[in-house]
Amino acid sequence: MVKSLMSFLNRLGIKKSTKVAILSDNSPNWAMSYLAVTGMGAVAVPILTGFSNTEINNVLAHSEAKCILVSDKYRSKIDIKDLPKLQSIVSIDDFSVVSSPVKGVYYQYGKFENNGFKVYEDDLAAIIYTSGTTGKSKGVMLSHLNITFNAHSAGILQPINNKDRFLSLLPLSHTYENTLGFILAIMNGACVYYLKQSAAPSVLIQAMQTVRPTIILTVPMIIEKIYKSRIAPSFSKSKIMRSLYKNKNLKLILHQIAGKKLMKSFGGKLRFFGVGGSKIDPVVEQFLLDAKVPIAIGYGLTETAPLVAGTNPQTARHQSTGPAITGVEIKIHNQNPQTGLGEIWVRGKNVMMGYYKDAAQTEEVITPDGWFRTGDLGMLSNDNYLYIKGRNKTMILGSSGENIFPEDIESIINKYDHVVESLVVEKNGSIVALVHFNKEEIEQKYHDLYGKISEYTDDTIEILKKELHQYINKQVSKYARVNRIEAQNKPFEKTATQKIKRYLY
Repeated sequence: MVKSLMSFLNRLGIKKSTKVAILSDNSPNWAMSYLAVTGMGAVAVPILTGFSNTEINNVLAHSEAKCILVSDKYRSKIDIKDLPKLQSIVSIDDFSVVSSPVKGVYYQYGKFENNGFKVYEDDLAAIIYTSGTTGKSKGVMLSHLNITFNAHSAGILQPINNKDRFLSLLPLSHTYENTLGFILAIMNGACVYYLKQSAAPSVLIQAMQTVRPTIILTVPMIIEKIYKSRIAPSFSKSKIMRSLYKNKNLKLILHQIAGKKLMKSFGGKLRFFGVGGSKIDPVVEQFLLDAKVPIAIGYGLTETAPLVAGTNPQTARHQSTGPAITGVEIKIHNQNPQTGLGEIWVRGKNVMMGYYKDAAQTEEVITPDGWFRTGDLGMLSNDNYLYIKGRNKTMILGSSGENIFPEDIESIINKYDHVVESLVVEKNGSIVALVHFNKEEIEQKYHDLYGKISEYTDDTIEILKKELHQYINKQVSKYARVNRIEAQNKPFEKTATQKIKRYLY
């Protein structure tokens, strides 16, 4: 099928180095389109379906894509009149030609010829546009070597075999899912299953029961939601349970019992539960470790194709992303002698070629001797396990020069009852917590108590704000105390890996 697609695209005028965009939800056709484009030496430009119409058209214009493989669902997002370079539009659903200046060409399964496509490891394979937490999307150029080297090293960290079943939950247009949930699987003969609809909890549980996956890659938000909605309430549902849970030994037993139920709901065959994309809540992570869920934490960036450091379930360590993967170096730049903290720098064959059409920004982040400046702050233990503290750009400098990490305060807030998520920012020299409370949960509580709903909700949120304010400030250092709390009435805008777009707030 891939060979047939390569010949079809070739007849449409796609040559080596031609940019071909892909805009669709995950599916086998997405995967085969990517392999066809990269296999013929053309350049894949995967686009996140969550991008706005403006962002999508900006990516198509900036990348100078000549062709796009797009599902019918998202075709209306393309504004063809502003894209003079875009010549051919192909439906990824059935590979029919929607529009093209080349007439009489159509996809035919089994029709392919040896076109002598020559592809080299240092050729550009993909331009991945980050919907970064810092604002403007940048086109990250990844070579064939960047991607396959990273997948190969990940396979050393966690060997994959042809009996493994991956359940794909994250967008293939993001390098995390692309390299580790797709290329890694294909390289090792594993099988990948795709959901036909959005990953709502009910859909997900049903899919897990059907597929019984051995490998799942996810982001913290998904497992944190499951923990907060299904697991944590079971530990506080009665006075007896609450008192049992206070006992350290009994707490461990309760975690293990809950873990067995969770593993069963995941299909009962899971051997690797990878978490990456952002920092996991330490309470949730400790539960997963206690519960013997085969959790593995990884750290990476789009610019590093993506994996930099990681663990497997046997080497996992609380709040660490593990040591550097095979063939990758990590160093802590400008290290604080007291704390051991500094900026994480990375070097290896996984470091990108640069930002597309942006030499100045490339020079800013890649040193002449090949070190990539991540912008993340962290420290290395004596045995080289990496601990991430936060982003250099999000760190708040206290009035006496103290380093305040918003992520640490957010992890405290997010444990509080009725809190969905939070963001800690600096406003006019004050530390402010923006908190998204779960209004539905609060309304349900008062409906159950009094048969009434909305009249209590706003009052309750005001009370919760005061209680939460006291709760936070009892748990943080004096210099990291929150000055005020503001209720965030709707969910925060997020990137593909469910990180809040901090720059908007």
